[in-house]
Amino acid sequence: MAALFNCRPELILFFSIIFPVAISDELQTLLYIKSTLSNPTTNIFNNWELNTPLCNFSGITCNTNDEVKEIDLSSQGISGVVPFDKICSLNSLEKLSLGYNSLSGRVTQDLNKCVTLTYLDVGNNEFKGMFPDISSLNELTHFYANNSGFTGIFPWNSVANMSKLTVISLGDNVFDRTPFPKVILKLSKLNWLYLSNCGLEGVIPEDIGNLKELINLELSMNHLSGEIPVGITKLKKLWQLELYENELTGKLPVGFGNLTSLENFDASTNYLYGDVSEIRKLDHLVSLQLLQNQFSGEVPEELGEFKKLVNVSLYTNKFTGQLPQKLGSSANFDFIDVSENNFTGPIPPDMCKMGTMRGLLILQNNFTGEIPGTYANCTTMERIRVSKNSLSGTIPAGIWGLPKLQIIDVAMNGFEGSITSDIGRAKSLGEIYVANNMFSGELPSEISNASALVRIDCSNNQFSGEIPSSIGELKNIGNVYLQNNKFSGSIPDSLGSCVSLSEINIANNSLSGSIPVSLGSLLTLTSLNLSENQLSGQIPTSLSYLKLNLLDFSNNQLSGAIPDSLSIDAYKGSFAGNNGLCSQNIKKFRRCYGESGKPGELHTLLLCLLVVVIVVLLSFAGYLYFKKNSQKGKERSLKQNSWNTKSFHILTFTEDEIVDGIKHDNLIGKGGSGSVYRVQFSNGTDFAVKHIWTSDSGVRKVPGTTSPMLGKPGKKLKEFDAEVQTLSSIRHVNVVKLYCCITSDDSSLLVYEYMPNGSLWDRLHTCKKMPLDWETRYEIALGAAKGLEYLHHGCEKPVIHRDVKSSNILLDEFCKPRIADFGLAMIAQTDSTKDSTHVIAGTHGYIAPEYGYTHRVNEKSDVYSFGVVLMELISGKRPIEPEYGENSNIVTWVSSKLRSKESVLSTVDSSIPEAFKEDVIKVLRIAIVCTATLPTLRPTMRNVVKMLEDAEPCKLVGIIVSKDDRSNKAEQLKDHTEM
Repeated sequence: MAALFNCRPELILFFSIIFPVAISDELQTLLYIKSTLSNPTTNIFNNWELNTPLCNFSGITCNTNDEVKEIDLSSQGISGVVPFDKICSLNSLEKLSLGYNSLSGRVTQDLNKCVTLTYLDVGNNEFKGMFPDISSLNELTHFYANNSGFTGIFPWNSVANMSKLTVISLGDNVFDRTPFPKVILKLSKLNWLYLSNCGLEGVIPEDIGNLKELINLELSMNHLSGEIPVGITKLKKLWQLELYENELTGKLPVGFGNLTSLENFDASTNYLYGDVSEIRKLDHLVSLQLLQNQFSGEVPEELGEFKKLVNVSLYTNKFTGQLPQKLGSSANFDFIDVSENNFTGPIPPDMCKMGTMRGLLILQNNFTGEIPGTYANCTTMERIRVSKNSLSGTIPAGIWGLPKLQIIDVAMNGFEGSITSDIGRAKSLGEIYVANNMFSGELPSEISNASALVRIDCSNNQFSGEIPSSIGELKNIGNVYLQNNKFSGSIPDSLGSCVSLSEINIANNSLSGSIPVSLGSLLTLTSLNLSENQLSGQIPTSLSYLKLNLLDFSNNQLSGAIPDSLSIDAYKGSFAGNNGLCSQNIKKFRRCYGESGKPGELHTLLLCLLVVVIVVLLSFAGYLYFKKNSQKGKERSLKQNSWNTKSFHILTFTEDEIVDGIKHDNLIGKGGSGSVYRVQFSNGTDFAVKHIWTSDSGVRKVPGTTSPMLGKPGKKLKEFDAEVQTLSSIRHVNVVKLYCCITSDDSSLLVYEYMPNGSLWDRLHTCKKMPLDWETRYEIALGAAKGLEYLHHGCEKPVIHRDVKSSNILLDEFCKPRIADFGLAMIAQTDSTKDSTHVIAGTHGYIAPEYGYTHRVNEKSDVYSFGVVLMELISGKRPIEPEYGENSNIVTWVSSKLRSKESVLSTVDSSIPEAFKEDVIKVLRIAIVCTATLPTLRPTMRNVVKMLEDAEPCKLVGIIVSKDDRSNKAEQLKDHTEM
């Protein structure tokens, strides 16, 4: 009988009539509640059965009369719609705890009938709509409804009668904008108030000081303005004060030092200024977060004596003077970030005295002296970033080999010495930045043991010797910058084994020998700069298979023919200064053979023909061999019963039809994780199929050669899981449609709608470049923005793309855009620390600047990247161009053009007619707001869509920027373009 209640709730009523004694009203209610909620993974409902006393039900507590007193189903993974009308029929219910589940639907007005409740928790769920008036619940002491999807107007007046309330937690809901609810100020017993991210605006009332029992006050991520009221200094019991990401101005109020119980203080990302002398009295501080304000003056010396202080973040302010030299010496110190200030003097030496420090970030100051040797023994250290200072001396040897170190950034200082062999012990090291110093000596071969490396920047130093061949063992390396040094010898052939490489810059060294053919196997490579060396020999034809955004072989000693596929406008100037080169297509080079019939030219022609014949014969023989062996493999792995299909739309094809289309003739592109094929059916329908190897079977060949491609071709990629997870549930006209995924033991197929016009990058920057009028560019921008808006605001949980760029915006036959490539996408976390990683997420030129400090991403990171895409659409330029200068990109280039209207107009693509220039400037303003340095100054994608709609060509509506989306750069631009 009990099983019936799981699927037939109406039977509860039937059996209560037949067996009135066996089923009490309260038992009937609990069984009904069970029937409306899905079976949780924790199986808390397993003993909710007819033959079990209800007081023994899991999560149920009874009073002395065996009546239900408490229901605690929190954190049980439960989903479904809560029957509040039934719950509130439990006349003795005092506690209802449903938090941290996946409950949906609405919280109905029936909740108002639970008049005996003292504890209510419906927080951290997935409800919708307005929260009801619960003014009758005047016995309530604890009220949690945070982070549950509530919208509209919150009935603040309903708490006016709840004089017994000690806890209110209503943050992280999308309530309508409202002033601070003054009715709360009458709740004298309140000790916990959480109203972060819930639409508050205006000033914090002076009477906040009436809540003298408060130990926690959280008002962050709202639209609060004005000064921090003096009344807040009366909260002597305050343990935590969170005011970050608002629009607060002024100084810390006089008397702020009276908050001597304060342990956590965060007023980051506001417009606060003045000194912080009041903080010297707060000797119980554990965490001090004042980043991204306008504070000035010196940090009080007393902070060095604080015995609990473990976290300090003061970056992007105007602080001066020295840091207290005893800072962190008396505590289990964890983290400091004082970047982008004007600090001077030495680095405090004892912050890792207790052996617990994880982060030293002091970028862009005026620190002097050496890095203290004490940090060489700091085995807990994860991040050292001291770039852009006036530091000198050598790096303590042990630092290079710290076992947990993820990033070391000492660029733009005056350091000397070398990178020591200790680096081989740095198993977690992901990034090395030592550019613009005076380092010398050879790169140690032990660098290959730092297997987690994804980026090396040793540019602008005095390194010498050969580039170690062991570098080929770095399978995760994505960027190698060794330019402007004294490296000699040849480029190691093993570099072609670094299958994740996207950028190589070895320009301006003394390298000789030939360009390795193996570089042609780097299918993810987008930038290759070997200029200003002494390289000789021919340009390998294997490079023709690469899709390079930047190619520079200028000023070497290369000879022979420039491959036709590289003789394109995109690489104009890439081969200058190589007198031995010839070309059929580039006019400034001599032709490889002519029509004059000169013996030398005829001899060259015959020799070329002979080579072609030999290559064709060898290629054909290799093709037959490869086909024979691959066919055998196909017979083994492509059997019908070896494939598993998961469909996400109605399919008009079979898996066999897709599998049969995976052949060389249909190949349209290659990437680091696999190949893309165009599969066409007899009815004319096209699909794009991404083939991803997921095991180590098979041997790939370097394109154009018979050499095996080193490295594992098929280790399972996290990107596959991310893409399927994200796209399988998304339905939006501006997000590429994933029809299904087809998997086997050794590979996976993702079947998408086919985009005949390729990517926006192709149309703007490559040999596939096509004219795009302004109306088309505008429609692409608006459509892509709507796709991102849906990801951020329209999904059940926000989806962060993490790799927004023009090559991930695909165009259909009408040039309508689709957001694509979700291999790096992630679901937004409420705990931002989970979003942190030392692996580079994104593409150089599109990555938001805060990523360098925090290694965390959120929706505003996508907004920045989209702003870069807008600048591409407007200017026709790439995000990274030589003309921008060293360490500059399109954002800094545009910023440098804001001096006058003429200068601003020079950023607009010359192919856009004069009549549209004013319309283009409207969109440029949006791009500038999107790329604001501070994430809080960037608009949401919802606001970006609104602004783009208002900037429709020929629509005489000015840009509308909401109050919280301000940008000094945008205002500066406005001044010059509305002259």
